[in-house]
Amino acid sequence: MAGFIKNVLQQKCPKCKNGDVFQSNGNILTLKGPKMNEQCEHCQHKFEKEPGYFIGAMYMSYGLSIAEVVAAFIIWKIIGLPIENFIYVAVIILAALIFFNFRMARMIWMYLL
Repeated sequence: MAGFIKNVLQQKCPKCKNGDVFQSNGNILTLKGPKMNEQCEHCQHKFEKEPGYFIGAMYMSYGLSIAEVVAAFIIWKIIGLPIENFIYVAVIILAALIFFNFRMARMIWMYLL
């Protein structure tokens, strides 16, 4: 399990664990999304096996987003801040983590399949 989490966070090839899956991580400030390699530079493993392969990763991204907002909500309630303002915090958190969620969702999807 620790190896799974380590490889997902390091964004390494699910087959050889050496090659990088993403060329770039993206930049939220310039609105440039992450760029994914077509295949592993070490073992030539093709990352997108068929058109629509990463549709299932949307569910992973949704789950990550929900987990992040729930964690923020719990911290918000522990601090004791008014609940009426939490929606602004949730939107900022989701916007800031959009590219992170995109990359992690695809990595989790690749490692699960």
